[in-house]
Amino acid sequence: MGGQGIERREILRYIGIASVASSFPGFSQWAFACPGDHAHAHTQSTPSNASSDFYKPLFFSPQQYRMVEHLAEMIIPEDETPGAKQAGVAEFIDFMVANRVAVSTSREIRSTDDAIAAGNEAQTRFLAGLEWMNARSRWEFKQDFMDLTREQQNSLLEELAYKAKFTPTTESGRAFFQMIRDYTVVGYYTTKIGLESLGYPGLRAVWPSMPGCPHPDDPEHAHLREPAPSGISTQNSNT
Repeated sequence: MGGQGIERREILRYIGIASVASSFPGFSQWAFACPGDHAHAHTQSTPSNASSDFYKPLFFSPQQYRMVEHLAEMIIPEDETPGAKQAGVAEFIDFMVANRVAVSTSREIRSTDDAIAAGNEAQTRFLAGLEWMNARSRWEFKQDFMDLTREQQNSLLEELAYKAKFTPTTESGRAFFQMIRDYTVVGYYTTKIGLESLGYPGLRAVWPSMPGCPHPDDPEHAHLREPAPSGISTQNSNT
């Protein structure tokens, strides 16, 4: 959406957050995942249809997934560069939420248990937020969000995105919009499409090329071990 730009320093922070995805098996759309011959061919030949037509959601229902994909595309639409749908952002969101990876949270993360609790909270907030969007749509326009016209959808989202249009009755919706916006930005700017759209010399200097996958013999990441617990709590206990 217009006016929803992200500062590059925030993008760099999001790249760091998204690195957790490399610890989990099965995620193929992310720019840093193993390419795999069939996955590479798939994303190259049908990039705009990859999410909807082939990906099977891990957490969301098919209807919820389509709504997440649509909202992500509204947040980062296709213009001179590909949008969120072509970048596979909805797959990223579903994968991260399914694995209880919280991108934006008010919790202070000090341990693995804290991180899991934040991930559980993200799952609850996503489901409640999607239901809120449909309830608000029915209240304003007598239809679910995905059945609205493009103009009606934009009108509803603008109530959540722009401070000048905030009302007391949209507080829950604004919190949901902020969360899905954060996940969308993380997903988009950690794909090859998103990184290439930055055109940022400083990023190129630090990261002139995409890193190679450390698991070339396991392109689907089907045989990875569960990620090791964070060393934060151990370090704290030894101080």
